[in-house]
Amino acid sequence: MDNWIVNLIEQGGYWGIAFLMFLENVFPPIPSELIMGLGGVAVARGTMEFWPLLWVGTIGSTLGNYVWFLVGDRLGYRRLEPLVDRWGRWLTMRWSDVEGATRFFQSHGQWVVFVMRFSPFLRTMISLPAGLSHMKHWKFLLFTFAGAAVWNVLLIIGGHWLAGYLETANGLAGPVIWGMVVLVVAIWGWRVARWKEED
Repeated sequence: MDNWIVNLIEQGGYWGIAFLMFLENVFPPIPSELIMGLGGVAVARGTMEFWPLLWVGTIGSTLGNYVWFLVGDRLGYRRLEPLVDRWGRWLTMRWSDVEGATRFFQSHGQWVVFVMRFSPFLRTMISLPAGLSHMKHWKFLLFTFAGAAVWNVLLIIGGHWLAGYLETANGLAGPVIWGMVVLVVAIWGWRVARWKEED
């Protein structure tokens, strides 16, 4: 197995995991599946422990989502719309996306904050309408932490399970992992490049 790839995660330690999970929820295109999945591989190797990894990953994810919640809560619709119109391209976010997510949030209730932690599409986006709707901070943090914890457990277990296969892959782990990173970045770059064409 290409040990140096997992070593990048291991060398950052638990604080590195927390920072990456925070960043993943603030700015795309860093996938949590890759971060916590590789953390699960490190658990299988015995270089990280399950519970500390789960705690720091979940805390980082919760704080990252809280940033978007605070943006919505403090700015409100009037001040947020021009910012999304100007900078949304780099976040691949349109104002129509914000309005759609807000309608979804309002029609399904505050529990959707917990449920959407398992969605690859609205996992972070749902934090913004929760803030715009002025959901209680403690309730948002609780639902976000609980949902992120369940999601991270699944990712760690998946990485732990995958570790056995990667150990026998003899050199395939590196290309597969980097292929995932390149694919995610390429999709983000494609959406940014085509932004004007889609307007």
